[in-house]
Formats: sequence, C-alpha cells, structure tokens
Amino acid sequence: MMDSKMTQKIGFTKMHGAGNDYIYVNSMLHDIPDPVHAAIFMSDRHKGIGSDGLVLIGISPVPEADFSMRIFNADGSEAMMCGNASRCIGKYLYERGLTDKLEIRLLTLSGVKTLSLHVDDGIVSSVTVDMGEPVFDDETQFLSSRDIKKGVFVSMGNPHFVIFTDDVDQVTEIGRTLEYHPAFPQRCNIELAHIEVDGSIKTRVWERGSGITQACGTGACATAVAAAMTGRAGRQSQIVMDGGTLRIEWRESDNHVYMSGPAEFVFDGEIELNKLQTT
Repeated sequence: MMDSKMTQKIGFTKMHGAGNDYIYVNSMLHDIPDPVHAAIFMSDRHKGIGSDGLVLIGISPVPEADFSMRIFNADGSEAMMCGNASRCIGKYLYERGLTDKLEIRLLTLSGVKTLSLHVDDGIVSSVTVDMGEPVFDDETQFLSSRDIKKGVFVSMGNPHFVIFTDDVDQVTEIGRTLEYHPAFPQRCNIELAHIEVDGSIKTRVWERGSGITQACGTGACATAVAAAMTGRAGRQSQIVMDGGTLRIEWRESDNHVYMSGPAEFVFDGEIELNKLQTT
C-alpha cells in the first residue's frame, strides 16, 4: 500500500503584484513542514512551478494583527517583508472569503503592516500598504568611491541600496556583486534607478535571495525615498518597474511610506507533499 504521505496533496495559488510572482499556501489549511526546501523546489522555473518565492498565509499569533505572512525567497532564505506579496495577500483573503475587512492588519517579520483594500463590485482592484517609516544607516549609506557607484541605503524593514544611473540595465552585474558586499552583513537588495523626462522613476531591482525580479514593493519604496532625500523627486513618485508601476507616497504627516498597486491571481493548483520535503 502506498504511504498516505506520498499521495497527500497541498493546494496552492500563484499570484503576482506588478510581475513579482509568488506561490501562496494557506497554512491554516495546509502545513508545510520544510518551507525552505519547498520554496527552492516550487520556485524552480524549469523543474518546479516557477516563482520568486513561497508565501505562507496564517492566523496571527498576536492580537495586534489579523493574519500573518512568512515569505521564503527562491533560494530558501526567509525574507522579512515583501510589499507586492502583502498586496496579493490582501486580495487573496478578501476574494477567497477569509475576511470581509477592508483594512487588514498583517503580521510580518518587519512588524504589523496595514493593508487598505480598494474594492469594486467585490473585486480588489488595488491595495495600499502602510510600509512604515524608512530607516537610514549612516555607516553604510555610501560605499567607497572604489565601488561601482555611490548609492543611498534605505531600510524598509529589509535593506536596500539605491543607485541612480543612466544605465539601469547593469542591474544583473551590479546586483550580483553588491548583494554580498561586506558593507551589508545581512546581504542587500539592489536598485538601479533613473529619473525619466516625465518625472517617473525607471527602476530595476536585484532582490537578495531571488536575483532579478519584475518588481519589488519595498524596493520601490526605498527608491522613492532615496529620490526624495537627494532632491531628485518630491514625496510622491511613480516607480516604473519591469512588471508594472507602483505609486509611492512618503507622507510628511507621519513619515510613513504608502505603496499602492495591483495584485492578480494567476492560477490554482495542487502538488504532492512529498516533493516539498527533503525526507
């Protein structure tokens, strides 16, 4: 008789926010005992499902939040926060009937984030996320002149290094090098940005643990803040990434950064549990 563990299936949903695609599992229904291996296997675009990582949606263990999020990059490393994934979670929870709230408090490793859902005829058309206050580290704000280019360090609950350049297509070479730079003991997300003629900010991103992605919510926020800090833009920006555009506002009233953008379902599926475990 075949072991029941061999035939047990896990349901998942693939979603994307501006092209930043993740596989979502409702951990209130399905237990993923080895999320590191699961993320590596499922994210493989040739042998798995294909994604930038794995997101587990759960009930919050603390009363300050309604739900929780754990996110694992394509290489299995656990991320602290993802703005695009949080928007997708808001759409998932509402449209799958897990909540009727239009404001959802989501627990992440970077703290509790508030999701404001914009709903039309029962469909979440976009989500605004209160990403909190940016944090700056003077010790690593600028790399030495011997490094490729100077940039601005901004933490949005995870570390980002934003470089303004005329050639954002250098992102692979620069990102691969700087992710592991000694100035960033926790590794770093790297953004290359250019101010366009219309005032929008073209941005390409190298995410630690995933490489090049179509978009990065926290990276868009870090880029907008860096542009405002250096006088390149005001406190409201349109960040144009490979997968779409995100609207960022760094409010003076509370110093919080607010990110707005779309979230989309791609497909639902099932996968055998044994494929997600190392043993």
